[in-house]
Amino acid sequence: MSRKRRGEPINGWVILDKPAGLGSTTAVSIVRRLFNAQKAGHAGTLDPTASGVLPIALGEATKTIPYVMDGEKTYAFTVRFGQATDTDDAEGAILAETDVLPDKEAILKTLPSFIGEIDQVPPKYSAIHINGQRAYDLARRQQEVELKTRRIRIEDLRLKEPFDPLNAAFEVKCGKGTYVRSLARDIAEKAGSLGHVTSLRRLKCAKFSTENAFSLEYLEALEHSSNWTDVLLPVETVLDDIPALAVTQAQASKLSNGNFLPATDFRVVPTADVFQAQLGGRLVALVRVQDGMVRPVRLIVQ
Repeated sequence: MSRKRRGEPINGWVILDKPAGLGSTTAVSIVRRLFNAQKAGHAGTLDPTASGVLPIALGEATKTIPYVMDGEKTYAFTVRFGQATDTDDAEGAILAETDVLPDKEAILKTLPSFIGEIDQVPPKYSAIHINGQRAYDLARRQQEVELKTRRIRIEDLRLKEPFDPLNAAFEVKCGKGTYVRSLARDIAEKAGSLGHVTSLRRLKCAKFSTENAFSLEYLEALEHSSNWTDVLLPVETVLDDIPALAVTQAQASKLSNGNFLPATDFRVVPTADVFQAQLGGRLVALVRVQDGMVRPVRLIVQ
């Protein structure tokens, strides 16, 4: 006999403006408690020292997390030139220093080389697994951490005004898997200096931005009112780019039981890898067409 989950079957997305100093996992736990939700998860970890957009999925929305993880992200960050740290941010120990501070022209000259698909070495203090262990756990135990380069994509990278030669402000639009701490380190190195991140804020994550994110204080103020209408977004919010396929009640029931449906039962079947099966505008499953059959990929129970 399976144990009943504690909490309520709350389904949807909450976009948190995570404050600096709070870990992503802790933030999810707080939001889950505020909503008394049975299940919760987040899309795209933010370092504890970073702030900004942290999409939190509740209930059935956790099944759509990959569609946010794969989306573009935008960050504002500040680089302290002249110092390298073991964590590539201000939390780490200083490893080396230099008096060389690149001027504006030197920095601008380096930026085009980071646009497009590039190879990047993640920070030693990162959550990447090495032989079953997190890299940051190995680094904290003073064990050798050798991380392989990863292929990432940078869509845009800009130096912001006003320019400060000691603490330069940047904004980057990037793809999945990009480490801004590594980017800051590499910009400094290419400009003939050393550097680490002193502030990091995520402005956008997939379709979500700071403009539709809520502070923890705001959510806590709503805890006893249970008026989540303005802050809880529907599960399908993140699936706007995925075409929909209308199903009948009978077809929805079959999909919910894991059964396939003949593609010939539908007048028009979208030509996409994955699409939404909707009953009266309500998402019931993510499905794909294969070998002439509509097959459920993810069942959504709302």
